[in-house]
Amino acid sequence: MNISIRQLNAFIKVADNGSFTRASEQMYLTQSAVSGLIKELETGLGIVLFDRTTRQLSLSAVGRHLLPQARRILNEMQLFENEASSLTSLAQGQVRLAVSQFAASSLPAVIAQFAKQHPNISVSLLDCSAENLLKHVQDIEVDLGVGTELGVFEAEDDIGADLLYQLPFCVVMPDSHVLAEQNEITWQDLLDIPLITLQGPFLEQVTAELDDSISAHVQQARYKVNFMSTALEMTRQGFGITLCLPYMPEVIDWVSANGLQMRPLTQPVKMRQFFIYQRASRALSPATVAFKQFLQTYFATHYNDLHQSDTLALK
Repeated sequence: MNISIRQLNAFIKVADNGSFTRASEQMYLTQSAVSGLIKELETGLGIVLFDRTTRQLSLSAVGRHLLPQARRILNEMQLFENEASSLTSLAQGQVRLAVSQFAASSLPAVIAQFAKQHPNISVSLLDCSAENLLKHVQDIEVDLGVGTELGVFEAEDDIGADLLYQLPFCVVMPDSHVLAEQNEITWQDLLDIPLITLQGPFLEQVTAELDDSISAHVQQARYKVNFMSTALEMTRQGFGITLCLPYMPEVIDWVSANGLQMRPLTQPVKMRQFFIYQRASRALSPATVAFKQFLQTYFATHYNDLHQSDTLALK
């Protein structure tokens, strides 16, 4: 039994009009085509839907019983089409994100901008450790993950990673600090100067591929804190200088407004990469695709403007 939507629609139209002729006009079909659809439906079901005489066409007892169900099926199909159209046109939808610490600091601004363009799409944000980011993506608890390169090489085959942006490690110091007088600041210049650093994966990323003496100095920093806001305030108070990533315009503005300078470190220039993660085997919803594209465009524009304006060389 293969019942088509066209057959059910013909059944309803003929029943409502009591005429093949009027039904065919509404369906923009010939009368014989509508009659053929009804015949196919009756044959497929093995029942008679209409009692026919030379002067009158009326629903049979079975037809009267089945007509409400036919209407309900077509209504459900219409709802299905409307829902699908709404999702593909981004009139509604949901995006679930997992973000690591640094990404979590910059994502709210992006989500706010996205909401202005797509007010009917809800975006939920789960902030988590870098170590747990991939697990949330793998377990399909979220649609996308945004975080650092931690775990890229350990990720399972089903996890895809697209580079979102990369930032240079910088040093932040008071305007009065001796290093502030130099045009270029190298990692070697940090030796013998009290440091303030973040704990955990941040330290590992900072020290990777540095000379042993510099790496040891960073790892044995005099002060180790959990939050960048703490490190910046301690720098302002003269406890030492801190390492930082220019991941938020607000951070850069705060540094400049509080008598501090932020400079990229050289020899070598070390970059930290941030990725968008997703399950490679899982199709993204139209809303998630739109958000991912918006995210990529936003950061490409933001950090391109950042470098062009030479914001990192705050003097």
